[in-house]
Amino acid sequence: MLLSKGFEVEMYTGTPQGDTVGLSDQIVAKVEGFVREPDSRNVEYTTAPLCSYAQLLCALVKPRLKLRSYLNTLGDYTIIPGSTLSLGGSHTFERSDPKNPYHTYIQETYGAKIVTTSIHINVGISDPELLMRAIRLIRMEAPLYLALSASSPFLDGQATGFHSTRWATFPKTPAYVPLFESHSHFIKWTEEKIATGVMQNVRHLWCSVRPNGDRRPYNLNRLELRICDFVSNPIMQLALVALLEARLWQLIDDPSLDPLEKSNLSATNRLEDLAALADNNEIAAAHHSLEAQLSHWQDGRTILAKDWIEEIYQQVLPYAKKLGFSCFLSPIKKIIREGNTAQKWLDQYNSSLDSRSVIKAAILEMVQQEEELEDQLCQSMVA
Repeated sequence: MLLSKGFEVEMYTGTPQGDTVGLSDQIVAKVEGFVREPDSRNVEYTTAPLCSYAQLLCALVKPRLKLRSYLNTLGDYTIIPGSTLSLGGSHTFERSDPKNPYHTYIQETYGAKIVTTSIHINVGISDPELLMRAIRLIRMEAPLYLALSASSPFLDGQATGFHSTRWATFPKTPAYVPLFESHSHFIKWTEEKIATGVMQNVRHLWCSVRPNGDRRPYNLNRLELRICDFVSNPIMQLALVALLEARLWQLIDDPSLDPLEKSNLSATNRLEDLAALADNNEIAAAHHSLEAQLSHWQDGRTILAKDWIEEIYQQVLPYAKKLGFSCFLSPIKKIIREGNTAQKWLDQYNSSLDSRSVIKAAILEMVQQEEELEDQLCQSMVA
């Protein structure tokens, strides 16, 4: 039996020319499964927890097709790829729910920095101490998932110098998040942050990876990887979750893979040093994604992100083969070989194409990918 997994998918809506348009009020009222974000220019849908990769692929594609069908009734509107307001609008905040006090707090505290899109990957792990061990490992390797998914090199029509402008500017909260030694450590830390007002509620933990569950921080049942930029290609989305699941099966098979045990960093300050290393690697990955020079959590050596991903890929491939999902893992090799979305967009941008032309082409490519998947994989499941 595979682990259960699901996505939370945030997307912008707008015109085929790449301009974002706030439509979330109408979408949420008419299209089942979509919910508001604080800003009306993006919406979110969530897939149910599923073990099957084929079913998960259809669960990713079906809501997009429903959304596109509804957008056509409103006019010439579409889904816009990327994780930032690539072509403009980053200085405004278009509230989706003016009466929501939490949204008011977000707008007044962070402004439009949080008006981004992403994919959050949830993987079910019911044992709380195994979950905390998994959180520690994936916290140290989260920059690799950012490197694979980076898709936000533009803001307001300009190249920013980052491959993931979203993660480079996103207001991670609290500013410092430790490596949690145990479930009880996570409970105590969360209670303290809420009591002091650093966190407004249990959802107000905006970091690369966090424990999640029905009654946080007490009842936990899944790991939530939050660092990934929006990935428009559903096949590539599945590759990310396949890499994550395979790594977690490796950890289940070998509990000593825990960074608290396996790292060669000094035991005296290991928790603090590992957290600092992870934070620095996240910044480097936001800058240069697959070409970023990172510090390995195990021994501190410098390693290119794409080389580190290749190392892990070779380690986890036997688990994916044994459990029957290696075909969903294999697109990781293509990303390493051909580059991620940000790298491809920047190549086009640097070849005299302006950012609008890049985004317009990406919009058309996204439509084509979904149509091909609908025809090939889940025609019978799409109403």
